[in-house]
Amino acid sequence: MRDHLNPIIDRFDLDHAAWSQLDQDGFTVLPGPVPANDLGRLSAAYDAAIADAAPEDVKVGSSTTRTRDFVNRGPEFDRLYLHPPVLEACCRVLNQPFRLSTMHARTLRSGLPVQDLHVDFARDSLGWTMIGFIFMVDEFRSDNGATRFVPGSHLWSTAPPGPPDNRADYPGQVLACGPAGSMLVFNGSVWHGHTVNRSGQPRRSLQGAYIRRQAESGEHLPARMLPETLARISPLAKYLLAVE
Repeated sequence: MRDHLNPIIDRFDLDHAAWSQLDQDGFTVLPGPVPANDLGRLSAAYDAAIADAAPEDVKVGSSTTRTRDFVNRGPEFDRLYLHPPVLEACCRVLNQPFRLSTMHARTLRSGLPVQDLHVDFARDSLGWTMIGFIFMVDEFRSDNGATRFVPGSHLWSTAPPGPPDNRADYPGQVLACGPAGSMLVFNGSVWHGHTVNRSGQPRRSLQGAYIRRQAESGEHLPARMLPETLARISPLAKYLLAVE
């Protein structure tokens, strides 16, 4: 792992305040890897990629629409899963070799119910099991379904409440808001879920998850790699995608 990630580790891109919040609260919001003057281009690429996606790659859920495999949907998205502060978070939290499990678009439709409080992956005897990121294609606000977190819940031995309490406001919950281009990084064991989008407009994001290198992946990315993707990506990207 260190041969590929030493340049990331040596740069200390995750500052002390962000690391403290991730460690203690289970999440933090960082500046993303896309310059402000490139956000319009990425937004347009997002919409085009979704419009071009095959039906089998799109899942319409109760409140969100997901489009899978944004590793292969254009160079505009490569920098998201290579963002140094996120990789440093993985090094510190997972503390063992890791890889990208999945990266997909997720659009939260307007006027639909709050998501259940949940964890993505529980901690096990070896420690933390997942680091996730949410890139805010659109601004995350209190009125458009920003993700809520229960700070410190990743440190608890209890599970999130069951229905119907898992949809109620939880004492001390925090909305992770930020301008377009922000990167929300979180421990997969923290309680979280999106809130209601009351804005009348869809709220777009790109989401990814890193897991232990030997764990079962959410999507078999190596089997989906396109020749043009393999031709453009770096050795670090190939390591993270397990296509070395």
